[in-house]
Amino acid sequence: MNQPLAMQRAEDAKLTRDRPFDPKRTCLLLVDTQNIVWNPEVAQRHPYFDERLRSTVVPNLRRLIDGFRAAGAEILYTVMENLTRDGRDRSLDYKLSNFFVPKDSWEAKVLDDLTPGDDDIVLKKTSSGLFNSTNVEYLLRNIGIDTLIVTGFLTDQCVDHTLRDAADRGFYPVCISDGCATHTEGRHQNALKAFAGYCRTLTTDQALQILAAGR
Repeated sequence: MNQPLAMQRAEDAKLTRDRPFDPKRTCLLLVDTQNIVWNPEVAQRHPYFDERLRSTVVPNLRRLIDGFRAAGAEILYTVMENLTRDGRDRSLDYKLSNFFVPKDSWEAKVLDDLTPGDDDIVLKKTSSGLFNSTNVEYLLRNIGIDTLIVTGFLTDQCVDHTLRDAADRGFYPVCISDGCATHTEGRHQNALKAFAGYCRTLTTDQALQILAAGR
C-alpha cells in the first residue's frame, strides 16, 4: 500500500458516528410534524399511530425541542405544502399519488403542541425527500451544521429519505427512535433496521444525555 493511501485509510479509521453534540453545529430537525399527518381522521384510521404519538412521540419531541433550544442548537421544521395554489410545483410522485396539501392551509401547519419558535426555520417541501425539494443543504452549510438530529413522521417514508440523503451529503445523521413514528410498529421497526447503516440511532433520553454532557 502506498503512503498517501495508507495515511488516508488511517484518517478514515478515526471517523465515528459516536460523537458529542456541539450545539453550534447541531440541528434538531422535525420532519412533517403537521396537521395533515396527525388529525382526528388519521387517528381513527390508525389507532396505533395515534396512541404512539399521544403517549410517547409528541411528548419526546417537546422535550427535545426544549433541550436543544436551551443548549442553543438550531431547530428546523419541514412541512409538506404546495408552493402554488394549484399544486403544479409538486413532485411527479405526489401528483401520481394524488397527494395535495393546499398552500397556507390548516393541513400544512405544524402541530400546536410543537409550534415553531419565532426564529426557527420552517421549510415547505413538495416531495418525500427533504434534500430533493428544498434548499436545506445550502441553509445547513451556511449555519455551520454538521450533525442532523432527525425526528418526525413517517419513519419509513420522509424520515427514511432524510436520513439516507443526509448521510450521502456528508452530514452526521442521528435518528431518534422514540421521536419518530409510522402507522404500525412493524413498519417502524423495519425502517429503523433498514436505515441503521446510514445513521446513529438513539433514544430521546440518550440524545439529551449526550447533549448535556457536551455543555
